[in-house]
Formats: sequence, structure tokens, C-alpha cells
Amino acid sequence: MALLALLLLLAVFARVGRGSDHAVWDRSGDGQPAAHPLLYFEPRDVKSLRQKARGSHSSVSRAIRAAVKTMLAKGTVYLPPADHQDFSAKWNEVYGNNLGVLSLYCLLYPEDGGALEFALTYLDRMASYPRWQVRTAPNDEVPVAHSLSGFATALDFLYPVLDEARRQTYLEKIHAVTVELYEFSKYRAWGKHFLHNHQATNVLALLVGALVLSPHQPQTALLCKQFAIDVMEKTMFLLDHVVDGSLDEGVAYGSYTSKSVTQYVFLALRHFNLNHTASPWLRQHFWFYYSTLLPGFQRSVGIADSNYNWFYGPESQLVFLDRYVLRDGSGNWLAKQIRRHRPKDGPMEPSSAHRWCTLHTEFIWFDPQLVPRPPDHHGTPSLHVFSNWGVVTYGGGLPNGPGNTFVSFKSGKLGGRAIYEIVHGSPYSWIDGWKNFNPGHEHPDQNSFTFAPNGQVFVSEALYGPKYSYLNNVLVFGPSPSSQCNQPWEGQLGECGQWLNWLAEEAGSSGGELVTAAQHGGMVFTSGEAAKAYSSAMGLRSVYRALLLLNAQTLLVVDHVERSVDSPLERASSFFHNLDIDFKYVPYYAPGGLNGAMMDVWDAQYKMFWFDPGGSSPEPRLQDTEQAAEFKKRWTQYVNVTFSLSSPVSRMAYLFHGPYVRVSDCRFLDDGGHGLKVGLTVNGTPVVVSLATRHSDPSARFSYLGFGGYAMVEEPHQVTRFGLGITAVQGQRSVGAVFFHFGMTVKATVAVGLCLGLGLVATRCRLHLSFGKLLRLAMLIAVTLWLVELAVLWTTCGQPLCGGNWTGGEPAPVPSQWDPILGKMSPLVVASLPGSGAEILEHLFANSTDFLYIRLPMEETGAAEMDPFLDACEWKGSDAQQGHYRLVQGWLQSLVHGTKLHLQNAPMHPGARGDTTGDNPGGSPDKKRKTRRKASSADRRYRENTERNADEVHQLRRHLASYPNARVVLSLSSGAWTLKLPFIQGVLGASTRTMLVVRDPRAWVHSLLFNSKPSLYSLSNMPRRLTSLFQRDAAEACSPPSAYAFEFERHQRYFSSSSKNVVALLAHLWLANTEAAMRVNGRLSAATYMLLKFEDVVNRPEEVAGKVYAFLGFPLPPAVLNRILFTTSTNLFHLPFEGEVSPSNLQVWRDRMSQQDISTIEDICWSVMAQLGYSRVTS
Repeated sequence: MALLALLLLLAVFARVGRGSDHAVWDRSGDGQPAAHPLLYFEPRDVKSLRQKARGSHSSVSRAIRAAVKTMLAKGTVYLPPADHQDFSAKWNEVYGNNLGVLSLYCLLYPEDGGALEFALTYLDRMASYPRWQVRTAPNDEVPVAHSLSGFATALDFLYPVLDEARRQTYLEKIHAVTVELYEFSKYRAWGKHFLHNHQATNVLALLVGALVLSPHQPQTALLCKQFAIDVMEKTMFLLDHVVDGSLDEGVAYGSYTSKSVTQYVFLALRHFNLNHTASPWLRQHFWFYYSTLLPGFQRSVGIADSNYNWFYGPESQLVFLDRYVLRDGSGNWLAKQIRRHRPKDGPMEPSSAHRWCTLHTEFIWFDPQLVPRPPDHHGTPSLHVFSNWGVVTYGGGLPNGPGNTFVSFKSGKLGGRAIYEIVHGSPYSWIDGWKNFNPGHEHPDQNSFTFAPNGQVFVSEALYGPKYSYLNNVLVFGPSPSSQCNQPWEGQLGECGQWLNWLAEEAGSSGGELVTAAQHGGMVFTSGEAAKAYSSAMGLRSVYRALLLLNAQTLLVVDHVERSVDSPLERASSFFHNLDIDFKYVPYYAPGGLNGAMMDVWDAQYKMFWFDPGGSSPEPRLQDTEQAAEFKKRWTQYVNVTFSLSSPVSRMAYLFHGPYVRVSDCRFLDDGGHGLKVGLTVNGTPVVVSLATRHSDPSARFSYLGFGGYAMVEEPHQVTRFGLGITAVQGQRSVGAVFFHFGMTVKATVAVGLCLGLGLVATRCRLHLSFGKLLRLAMLIAVTLWLVELAVLWTTCGQPLCGGNWTGGEPAPVPSQWDPILGKMSPLVVASLPGSGAEILEHLFANSTDFLYIRLPMEETGAAEMDPFLDACEWKGSDAQQGHYRLVQGWLQSLVHGTKLHLQNAPMHPGARGDTTGDNPGGSPDKKRKTRRKASSADRRYRENTERNADEVHQLRRHLASYPNARVVLSLSSGAWTLKLPFIQGVLGASTRTMLVVRDPRAWVHSLLFNSKPSLYSLSNMPRRLTSLFQRDAAEACSPPSAYAFEFERHQRYFSSSSKNVVALLAHLWLANTEAAMRVNGRLSAATYMLLKFEDVVNRPEEVAGKVYAFLGFPLPPAVLNRILFTTSTNLFHLPFEGEVSPSNLQVWRDRMSQQDISTIEDICWSVMAQLGYSRVTS
């Protein structure tokens, strides 16, 4: 272990930083600064800092002066107690936290002798204490770490003005506490709990102490730095998996961890040349503060253990992000807004222990050259998806104002998606499941939401407190046999304690799933599935909650609960909280006799009510309670509504709206097996909301909604399909209006008929008509009235009635995404040249409930006439209709139309090809061993590939058994299919989607020739393949009815020349294939064919993934978004025969290929490169 640590440290000091110029510091020749200060700057920087304090940094220095002025004015409050017993009697982190800003002030303003005297008294008292622990928490080193960080920082800043005796005393204290903390790290839980605020705080303190000790106690410092760097480098590695910039402990405790992380990133770059400024987590961390802010910049979303906003910072973290990561002014802007709007009193006022603890780093990191400016699209409420955290926010980062509404929704994995998958997937040997993590600050809050119409909090979280489900806006159920508290009720797994019990049975595998999130205009839809957050003993198959924001003041929440037959549950109880003590919930009765609750805010009434499909609306319980918070009590009030679960499937709807909205006629219009419809009238406009509740079945969603999404809103003049868009409706009326007019027509017809009947009777009596004539006349009038009624119905009804279509004489066309033969949504076929990066698309489709991703090597097709690498023969759609290539047709149809049977019959055993080790069964053991030793490397590779394929087949079988209606995606890994997509569509049906993936020819040639040893060019035996491709006559190359693509004929002349080189040859090959593929596949309908550039997927993953899913008729799921972001931004995904994938690695060919080779490729391929949007790098 010691050797490993030493190697690690040597690697640290040998590593060259990759940061930009603004992040590099000068240093003395031996690698260590000459003297103190050394942590954040050097002695020669002090003069510049003093000038900045009076100039460019005045906004921060003003806050520093105000903080120290307050300390000096209330010395008895802020000075550490003279008696150690008083110091250790309570949580004492405040003393360490305030030392940073106090010592920096003394450095910046040396003329203030009173402040320096105050600081020295402060430090003397701290140094005199025998221990810094809190007596009531002897096993918690967090307050010690705060004291060490502050004390060591103060020594570093004030070292030049300290006398020798104080220097020695303070250094001895730092040495003793640093060593003590290092020893504790070996057996305390925080020593192994990654991404937890305790570990980040304690390890950062250990590093700060070690850095300050480096010039004085180098051996102790080296040992402690080894440990600190090892832990924090692993922390940064794990954080890079968290691609949305979030922290699972929530915004408040997240600011605790990020305070230490940003300090580590700075210190690692300054002292060890370790650069993390390109971290994908850091690049997204800004949104963790911006998008979670409620309107007004004072309050953040209260997920997990939280106060009303932040514990530490976040101004310091924001200016750090701006200076070293973002460089666009947005961090400075948000820090400025937060400081400007900081509450001066009340529950949102910063704690005295936290309010000044990051001012010193904020001053040091602030870059005044970055002009504060808001992020793009600021000012318009927008949706933000934290795909790893499982959180959606809408309206974050806006000022207070009409229409600036905030909504949040959470349904995520325990610890966040990345950590959950690391725990359960075990990809790293140094991670031992949940033993290396501590999500104890999380809450049992899956499917919880908040709502603040116009910025006024109406439904909020209950913030820091004991972990009870009823303190969150979620469902609890009863009676439950596995209830651990609040019997007979039971909430989500891990509840009932001060901390979430993540190590309890089933709790470690619990969590929700954020199903979808979409915004169109001012409407937002999001939903989550939380069945796995509850005990399996409760028999819950689905706990699906959907939120629909209809306008800035109207929120519809729908719960869909599905139980197993043997479930003991009979009731579901929902909770809605508000912490604002000034505005209390009171009972309210909504139109239609529905029960509700109301909150009156200065005569503005915020209302909620609820109902189920049967029209039931139970009376609520309005309650309030006090709960234990950080170091105090916190009050909360809540509305509690309990519904009976009378059938296996139960639905409940809740409507929340603000004071300027009129809502009426709320009811369930449909309560079917695949979904539900809710009708309501909002401000006089009828609205029909349709939700698909079988959310993991794309066929069920399509059959219910008419597209592959999850929700739809129908209004008189438009239909909103969430995830796809808004469609205007011209000249159509709602179903209710149609049948209203039809009913009126029937009534009018009956009335006219009665009048005519009475008239006929009177006429017969007067004119003495015969009964036969009268009957014929009556029949004629009846037929005339029937024709008039039919004409009226024809013009007013646009809906199918009794199997007919009233809008036209032809049957309704089959939806383009639906395959009527399959009885489910049509398949997708992906083709590309080998080396084009199409493998990255696996992360868009694999392990998804909507797709079955099948990767197909060429040898499985049975098409012996095609070269597995590339084929120049065109196959047309007409070839399929005429019955050509029957073997390939049968293979394709088997894969798509009989997927289950095809997978059952797939070869699963390595010996299927012929097992050489099984030959000569009667021979001697020596001969058998010789036979095994003679097995060729090709056979071994075949066996490995077959075993890998067998594992994939097993996984596909399991996936198909769980999701039988998953949409098939065929990834054709051979380049032979690029000219045969029309044929494939002809075989599988016109609704089949096809996709061609292309790549920059320079990167493609580089991947074949230079990116691996041996190269893909050699492994694929390219010379022989090219000879076969280019030197044969067109008539010989392709057997009828296929045709040899003429683009290849153009390049035969170059191949036959004696002066050819490999780079030019491959460039000609790329050009011929890409030209031919664009021509052949360009004839396909734009609705069924997509050309995709590999570089676009890597550079703009969210945008391109959204377009791909829209092409397939689906909204992009947050889980898929998280996977593709992880794949393209973390340097942890590798393409075959290539290095890691990331935007920075897309241009690696520029450094590894000569300018002559690059120019050769560009000259040959430029005509097609320009069409695809690639640019030249040579003149």
C-alpha cells in the first residue's frame, strides 16, 4: 500500500497540467513556494491583492470588511471562548469558518491594527485548546476539520506578521491535528465514503494542513498529501460520472461538498499540476445552482436535507466556475444576484456559522474581466432535467414577477444514477458496494414535487428533518405488514430514522425512475415511476405520478397505482406541505362538490382539490407539526388526503391553481387499461388531458395516444403532444361539441317529424286522402329528414363512429410509426462503414424499455455474396418485392417479425463451429494437451466472440421477456449494408426507419491506419478486400439483379495505378461509398431515413439524441439522455480499436497525421465533405 501511495504521488508531481494560461502559477526552482503565504498565492502577489481590494474586487472586499466589522463589534460572540469546556460544549465549526475571512482582511488591510490583534487573540485561544472535538459528538471529526482548515489558512496568510514563538506554536498545533485527522481516516466511516460532505470536508482539511506543513515537516506533509490526493482524485473520477453537475445530497449539502471540491481543484492545479477544470461535472455544476433557484434568487429547491437555500456559498463556487471552467460571465452574474437578494432576516437568513466561510476564496477567485451576464435564454421560464439526480425543475433562476412560476419533480435512484450503477455494476475494484457511499442525507421522496405559482410557494418540501415519507409530498399506503413506523401506514424504503437507512433490506436497490420531461410553450409535462421505492411486501406493481403544468398558475397531478392480486394494501394517502407559517391551509369546497384546501396570501387565494374516476373527493386532514432540523426545530403544515384502493388499478387527480385562474368541470372522461383522460375547463376553455399509464410499453402508449409519447393535451384549436410538439387544429371541434350538435340535430328532427305527423293527420281529415297515399307521403318526408340529419352529422363529426370515418370516403391511413403486420411500432435499421462510430448509438437504445437493440455481425446473415467490410452492390426495394435474396429476406423477417423465436434458436455454445479440443476422444492425456496447445489463435478468438455473443443473446432474451413490445433496432455492424437500406425497407415494410452514420473522412482514415496496433486496416486484410472491390469488372462484382454502384467505377483507375498510397486509397474508398450511399438512400422518404454524423452525436449529444428520438416518434427519456452524455463527455467510453470518445478527441487526427496526408484526403473527398458540413484545415 505504501509503495502504491508513493507511486501515486510521483505520478502526481510528474503530471503536466493541461489548464489554460490563466490557471498557471509561477513557483520557485525546487517546486515549492519560497515562503508563506503559499496556499492560494505567493508573497509577491500580496501587493496586487491589496490593490484589487480597493479597486476591481471592491464588491467582494466590501462584504469582507462588513463581516470583520461585525466580528469586532461583537467580540464576545465571535471570539472562541477562553474556556475549552465552553468551546467543546456545542457544535463549533463557526470558529474555523470565520478564520479565513478574518485573516484575509488582516492581509488586505494591514493598517487595521485592531483587527490583527483580534485575529491573534482568536488564534491564540484556538491553539491553546487541547482538542477541537465537540464533547457531544466525540466520533465526528467534521468540526475539527473546519477548525484545521481555517487555522491553517490563517497561519498561511498571517505568517509574515507572526513572531517566531507564535509561528512555532501554531505549526505544532497544525501538525498535531493533521496527524490526528490522518489516523482517524484509517477507521472512521468518512475515510471511505466518497461524495459525502464529511469526507470532502475532512480530506480537504487534511490537505490544507499538509500543504502548510510542507516547508516545515516535509515527511508528515508527504504522507498526508498522499492520502488526500488519493481520495480526492477518486472523488473527481467518480464526479465525472455525474454528468448533470448535481450532488445527491441536495443543493444545501451539495454546497457543503462543492465548497471543498472547488478548493481541491484549485489547490491540485496550483501545487501538483493536476488539472480538473475540464471535468464534465464542473462544466454542468453551474446549473445545479441556477436551475434550482426559485424566482427571486433567495430560495432553492429543498430536496434532501436542506435549509431554505445554501449552507456554504455558493458565491465562491460560482466565481470559481466562471474563472476556471465557464469563462463566460454567468457565474459572476449569478453570484452577484444571490448576494444582492440575500435575506437579511427570517428563516432564509444565512447561519452565523456559514455566512462568511467562503468569502476569502470568493475574493481570491473572482475575475473582474468576466463581465457578469446571465446565461443564454435567461428571462424565459425553461425546463431543466438533472438526468443523473432524477430531478426536473421549471422556471429556475428567474426574478420575481408575474408568470415566473417554479415547479420541481424528483424521481431518482438512490445516490444518483451514476453511483447507483457503480454500486450494482461493480466496475471498479476499489468500490465495495454501498460501503463506500453514504446517502443518509437523502429523503424517502421519490415522486415528490413542489409548486410555486408566480413565485409564491404553494407546495414545498419539508427540508432537513427525520426521514419519514409523510414529511415529503409522496404517497404512503396501508395497511402494510412490513411497516417499521407509523403503523399501519408505510412509506418508502429506508424511512423511520434520523438518517435514511440505505443499508436496510431492499433499501439499497430502491429508487424512482424519471420517465419523461418535456416543455412546449408554457406547458410542461413530467412523470416518474416509484414502485421500486416501496417494499416488495406491499405488492405494488406501479406507483406512477404525472405532473402537467397547463399554464403558469395551474398544475394537474395524477397518481396511477397498480397493485398485485395478493397486495394487502387498501388505502393510499397523499401529502402536500408548506413551511410558510404566515399562510395556513384552510378547508375549501370546489365547484362540483369536490373537497379541497386553500391558502390565502394577502387576499390572493391559492386553491387545491382532488377527485377520482368515481367522482369521490375525500375530506382532507389539515395538520401541522414541528420536526427536528439541523440544530433547531422546524415547523411544517400539510394537507393529507386518503383514497380507498378498491380495485387493482386506482387513479387519483389533484388540481392546484393560483388566484387568477378559474377551473371547473373537472372529471375523468376515461379510466381505461392503457391510460386515462381528464376533462376540465380552464378560464372558459375546455381541455382534455390524455395520459398513457402503461409507460414502459411503447405499443400501449401508441395505441392510446396515437404517438409514442406519454401525454397529450387537446384544446379547441391545438393539440400538444409532449415530446413531439404542438399541432394546430383547423376547423375541428371537440368530441363533446360534436356530439352536442349531433344531439341537437336529433332533437330538432324529432320535433319536426312530430309536427309534420300532426299536419299529415289534419290534412287527411280535411282532404280525405287514402291511407296508402298518406303512408307514402310520410315515408318520403322521413327519408328526407334522415338525409338532412346525415348531412349535418357528416359535416360536424370528425371522429370515427361505429367503424366509419366521417371526414372522408377512404379509411384512415395507417400511422407512419406503426407496423400493422408487427402489431407494434416499426423497427429501426442502422448501417455505416466500419470505423464510423455507429457503435455509440448503442447508448441511445440499449437497456431501454422502448427498444431491443440487436448488434448483428455480417456472418450471421447468411449472405455469402457480400464482403463483411464493404460491398459496392446496390440492392433496391423492388428486389425485395420480386423475391430476390430470399435467404437474407428470411433472416431479416425472422429477426423483426419473429424476434423471440429467432433469439431462442440463436447458437449459444462455443462448440457450434467445431471444438478442436474435443477431437480424438480416445487419445492419451498427453496427446489431448498437445491438441489443445495447437489450437489456433483464430479458433480462440472465435470461441471468445461466441461466448460474448451468447451472453448478449441471454440479455436480449431477458429484455424481450420483460418488454415484449420493445421496438427492434438492428445495428448492422458490417459496411456491406450501406447501399442496401431500400432493400431492407422493402423487406420489413414501408414504415421501417433507416439510419446511415457517416464520419469525417480524415478521422475515418486515421481510425483505420493510425489509431491502434495492429491497425484496423491490417486486421481487416484491407488490401485483399480493396483488390476484390476495385479490380473486378462491374458485371463480375455484383450478381444480378444487384447493380455495381457507378461511384466505385470512377475510382478503379486510381486503384490500378502504380503510384497509389494507402491514405489516398482509403480516401477514394470513403468518397465512393459515401457518395453512393447518399444517392441510393436519398431516394427514401425523409420521414423514414436519417443521415447522422458521428461528430454531431459527440459534440451536441442532447440535441442530436432528441432529434433521433423525435425521428422515431418518441420523446427523449432522461435515462437515455444521461447515458449519451456520459458516453460523450467523460472519456470513459471507447470505440473499437480507438481511444476514448469526447469532443476533445474528435480532432486527434490533426496531431497524428501529417499535413500532406490530411491535404490528400481533403483534396479527394472535398465535394462530399462540403455537402456534409465538414471544413478544411489545409489550404
